[in-house]
Amino acid sequence: MSELITADLVDLDLSAETKSAAARSLAGRLVTAGRVTDLEGFLADVAAREAQMPTGLDGGIGIPHCRSEHVTAPTLAFGRSTRGIDFGAPDGPADLVFLIAAPAGADDDHLTILSSLARRLMDPEFTGALREEADPAAAAALIRGEEAAAGAGDAVAADAETVEPFRVVAVTSCPTGIAHTYMAAESLEAAARAQGIVLHVETQGSAGFERLDPAVIAAADAVIWAHDVDVREKARFRGKPVVDTGVKAGINRPAELIAEARRKAERGEISRISDGHDESGADAGSAGASGHFGVRLRTYLMSGVSYMVPFVAAGGLLIALSFAIGGYEIASAKSVADHFVWGEAASWAALLNQIGTAAFGFLVPVLAGYIAYGMADRPALVPGFVGGAIALTIDAGFLGGLVAGLLAGATVMAIQRVKVHPTLRGIMPVLVIPLLASIAVGFLMFIVVGKPIASLQNALTDWLNGLSGSNAVILGIVLGLMMCFDMGGPLNKVAYAFAVGGLADPTPGSLKVMAAVMAAGMVPPLAMALATTVRRGLFTRTERENGRAAWVLGASFITEGAIPFAAADPLRVIPSAMAGGAVTGALSMAFGCTLRAPHGGVFVVPLIGEPFLYLLAIAAGTAVSTVLVVALKGMRPTSASAEPADDGSDVAVAV
Repeated sequence: MSELITADLVDLDLSAETKSAAARSLAGRLVTAGRVTDLEGFLADVAAREAQMPTGLDGGIGIPHCRSEHVTAPTLAFGRSTRGIDFGAPDGPADLVFLIAAPAGADDDHLTILSSLARRLMDPEFTGALREEADPAAAAALIRGEEAAAGAGDAVAADAETVEPFRVVAVTSCPTGIAHTYMAAESLEAAARAQGIVLHVETQGSAGFERLDPAVIAAADAVIWAHDVDVREKARFRGKPVVDTGVKAGINRPAELIAEARRKAERGEISRISDGHDESGADAGSAGASGHFGVRLRTYLMSGVSYMVPFVAAGGLLIALSFAIGGYEIASAKSVADHFVWGEAASWAALLNQIGTAAFGFLVPVLAGYIAYGMADRPALVPGFVGGAIALTIDAGFLGGLVAGLLAGATVMAIQRVKVHPTLRGIMPVLVIPLLASIAVGFLMFIVVGKPIASLQNALTDWLNGLSGSNAVILGIVLGLMMCFDMGGPLNKVAYAFAVGGLADPTPGSLKVMAAVMAAGMVPPLAMALATTVRRGLFTRTERENGRAAWVLGASFITEGAIPFAAADPLRVIPSAMAGGAVTGALSMAFGCTLRAPHGGVFVVPLIGEPFLYLLAIAAGTAVSTVLVVALKGMRPTSASAEPADDGSDVAVAV
């Protein structure tokens, strides 16, 4: 710690008038001390970092900093200006300037010290002492933390243990991960303490990435993301109100962010972190990478499916529209690049078909790429996409994409565990890992597992295409039960993922499966909406209000619209919904209804094969669920009857 800053790296009378001159003056001290080998090269790195985002902070602080190959050891230089230097802070020039120099491969111990300084800069007593200090050696000692109050850590710990009604978790990160990450964390923590709020921060910076305890996240009322780079493993925070902003807002406006988080929590605003077909923002239970293997595996797979769905939706709807305009034979039309007539409907139909087909060509690579991304972040994207493309080449289809994504993610995770020399760390995620992982995944897909998977994919396709009669009906029943059992939970998403996966290589059988899944998923909210309309007295005032919204949610294929009813009365609502879903799934399969779009509800009915029979299947299932839930609720004792309607139109029914 004593080597981080010494008296000769302190200038208590910094005469520079611009930030570049200040950086040059302080960097000259680093060169003299042997901490920087190339002054101009180091200053170029500082300027490049400054161009990403100004480093001025409120309170008269400037923190120019960078990683550089010209730095020999993590170092601080400190300058105090009497005139003030403009570092881009909203409240004016800085009189305290910290030049933070980190080697390209700085070790975690020194980076932890740097992050500790960044946090202390948010303490007005610390900065005030630096403004008054007249001795460079004493100023260096103060910066090293040798004058820190001994009891400060105990006070923080005591505050952290205080049980408060409102809890927040936060993630902070910045492009370099040296200063702003930790300053934002300290600023948020200070603002939370002042308001009596319990706040836990995960700093995704260069000094380490320690995940928040899943129990802490689960107990949180809201989430704050103060970041300038992607938050890692966002799925952990699904289902929570989220305030999403830049890292400097976390430093400069922490109280406002906490107030906004409280408002969102009070309004019940839920984050829209995509997970399959749910567009409501609701979530019936998911886990991040810290859960057991089965939960993690489902999260990885659903990550790939969620990124694939927009391609399926756009491509499927375009192809369906092309068939509606030009008939099924339009699929064999000549390329519109060579033959297109503006006034011909057939040319427009061919154009839509070929655009949709191009979108469909990305399905398997996107699926594989983002499964790998969900497992090992951005370094896994390249091997994931490569593996998905190979799956298409060898006709391994959707199953090949699943396996390729898992192989890519696992390979990258294995490579990331290998200890490498510090000089290689910078090129590992952009060159070494993608290169080695792509070679490994390509070898496995082409030589080892590709052909067996292709054979299995072909067998599955033949089975789906051969389904007829009772076999098709049984599959429809199973899918309907899965869609309605947990209404957006794991079983619902497994059924949905199975259906969407089939669209990656569409066949008559897979199109029937997609139709059955969407039809069954619409039944629970529609049935609850109908039940609250025909027998209002069996439901509470809140349920009747939810019933009005459930009409729209059900029609839009948002199964989660029935969750409030299931949560209040699971033993009556869930079996009723499952019965109706099974009826709808069976009828949709029996009628031979098909669907190319993974979403849309009634809004894509004109593009559905056998649309009138499809609507009949949905109506039948809705009626079955409605009758059952009304009958079961009507069997409750008189004391359990719902409260009377508020408009005098009916009274509670007692049986």
